[in-house]
Amino acid sequence: MKRFLFYVFIGVVSFGNQLVFGQEVAQRKLIVIDPGHGGIDSGAIAVNDVLEKTIVLDVAKEILRLNRNLYKDTLDIYLTRYSDTLISLGQRTKLAKALRADFFVSIHCNSASRREAQGIEVYFDGANKRSKHLAGLFAFGLGDKLGFKNRGVKEGNFQVLREKTDMPSVLLELGFLSNTEEAAHNTNPASISGYALLILETLLKFLRDD
Repeated sequence: MKRFLFYVFIGVVSFGNQLVFGQEVAQRKLIVIDPGHGGIDSGAIAVNDVLEKTIVLDVAKEILRLNRNLYKDTLDIYLTRYSDTLISLGQRTKLAKALRADFFVSIHCNSASRREAQGIEVYFDGANKRSKHLAGLFAFGLGDKLGFKNRGVKEGNFQVLREKTDMPSVLLELGFLSNTEEAAHNTNPASISGYALLILETLLKFLRDD
């Protein structure tokens, strides 16, 4: 990472408080957060043996906690899974549609055969024009505030994005578990909180810019 996490963490908290208490979101929005994989589908296995499904669920639960405790439930947030269970891709998209969600954010971690591969990627639903703008905000925040190499914003043909053209949808790849440095970072509890804060901050910024 290019910055010390503690510095980043404090900076995001301060900015987040300003967003929440300086201006209020005009209308409470419903967000579906999708922690990828689960159950028998572990996702990527980190070089330190931690599973992708565990990391992304920890981030999702921390988003819920911080939205409640720090952001005073400014956003109405639902998860596609709350435990280590396997939820089909179709069920994830059906939930977002049934709830008539305003936004959909799927959380994943990356992996590659080349151990030197690093950085974040953000994919967006190309059928929704607002998705690309939201993806850009996430890529900027993860790169500029959390210090990751920014591997770019890309249109993704993933089912969880493809089936939700009626709402802005993005898929976050939070670093490479095949990389020693990023695997260690992603299993640090302070990093989990940093991700969660960044995701909340970005959603709130998007709502005010929209």
